[in-house]
Amino acid sequence: SAMKRRASRTAVMVAGYRARATDRPDPVCSDPWAGWLAGDEGVAFCEAFDQVQPAMELWIAVRTAAIDARVRALTRAEATARQVVLLGAGLDTRAARLATPGVRYFEVDQPASQADRRARLAAVPTYPQDVAVEVACDFEREDFLERLVAAGFDPAAPAVIVWEGVSCYLHDATVRATLGRIASACNPETTVLFDYVGKALAAGDARDAGDRDTIGAVAGHGEPIRWGTHDVLPLLYAAGFRRVRARTFDELALEYTGTYDRARRWRFQSIAEASVSGRPS
Repeated sequence: SAMKRRASRTAVMVAGYRARATDRPDPVCSDPWAGWLAGDEGVAFCEAFDQVQPAMELWIAVRTAAIDARVRALTRAEATARQVVLLGAGLDTRAARLATPGVRYFEVDQPASQADRRARLAAVPTYPQDVAVEVACDFEREDFLERLVAAGFDPAAPAVIVWEGVSCYLHDATVRATLGRIASACNPETTVLFDYVGKALAAGDARDAGDRDTIGAVAGHGEPIRWGTHDVLPLLYAAGFRRVRARTFDELALEYTGTYDRARRWRFQSIAEASVSGRPS
């Protein structure tokens, strides 16, 4: 459907920003395949979106770097997680970039998005084959965990679940149900990593004209922003999580680039990390 074709536009744009960030003289993140996956289309999307949201490349770069760092830490030799799930994988290349002996990657996405991804990867001669188990899932109708288990995922063993660039497009009930499913049905040391936007942006009542333009531009890509929160902790507590950490875009940009700018739009984004139990890391 048109919706499904458009649904990958955001993924293509994210790949474009990752490619651009990777090519900077002092890169915050590194994704050698992003440029291949984004193509000219991704470059064009980024240039158009820059007019609306000039801080987007920086956000994508620090988001990528911060999640990469946590996946590496949680799957290193002495860590317990030997499975990584990319939930709503899009054009994510972590299975290739962060490949670790003995760690299995599962890429969960809509069948149409997976077909698009396969077509793009077919043109990339250097991309390693079979680095991940592909799991097709229609999130509206199918249980992602059942689909994962059918593909060989072990819910009783610790895992890292990366849910990047997805929550803002979902309804509140779906966000809660997804998190609740992870907390109740997975190993208590399983860690979920996900980003989210502020409530004002999601509600469409952002005071900043640039943020309003962003909402409109993203909706024009066929993916309206639906969900956000100013405080993720009560939601994660209600879902069953007891170890919660959230870091804002401002904190992450300061950590990765040494910069802070109150005028940056898109500042009200954060990355949360949650597990039911587990060792401090």
